[in-house]
Amino acid sequence: MELRLTADGSNTVVSDIFSETYHSVNGAVTESMHVFIDAGLKVCTKKRIRIFEVGFGTGLNALLTSIEAEKHNLHIEYHSVELYPIPLEIVENLRYHDFLSSDIQMFKTMHEAPWDALAQISPNFQLKKIAANLLDINFTDFFDVVFFDAFSPGIQPELWTGDIFAKFYNHMFPGGIITTYCAKGEVRRNMKTSGFEVERLPGPPGKREMLRAKKKRS
Repeated sequence: MELRLTADGSNTVVSDIFSETYHSVNGAVTESMHVFIDAGLKVCTKKRIRIFEVGFGTGLNALLTSIEAEKHNLHIEYHSVELYPIPLEIVENLRYHDFLSSDIQMFKTMHEAPWDALAQISPNFQLKKIAANLLDINFTDFFDVVFFDAFSPGIQPELWTGDIFAKFYNHMFPGGIITTYCAKGEVRRNMKTSGFEVERLPGPPGKREMLRAKKKRS
């Protein structure tokens, strides 16, 4: 794996397995804030929120979520699946704490937390990292927000299917939200056939559009 500086001054990582960056080269933090925090977390009106993330990756989305939790006194239970964990020595060199003026220890605690167990990272933020393939997970919990941050459909097509989105639909609370950087027509159709209402939104820098899907309120 290698680090890569992105356009907003924050780092990302190039996957040694897929030869694709974990975040947009047009701005790692900018993309995560735009797609997952602004279009996802901030749209949820609850004070107690359960989130599922597809692809823990660098932990950036989790870090940004924990910062929002402390800032707005949200209580967040954050589940994240990851099949290819990033080595700690790479994580330490990302230096998101410098870019965000955040606590480095909290970020390290996230990455050092045990897998497959719910860990208390801060008073307002709990994290459960799941070492598994998304295809093999049988959900027992329900979620308010899903951060769909898998590698692109061209790299991991098996994760962007109607079956996967139907699995999420069946385990989301009414009014639940999925956000993703991807805006491909096939992905939008797969979300719609799974029952979601889907909208195109302006994308982050470098992308014209992104998608947000919502489960209808009963």
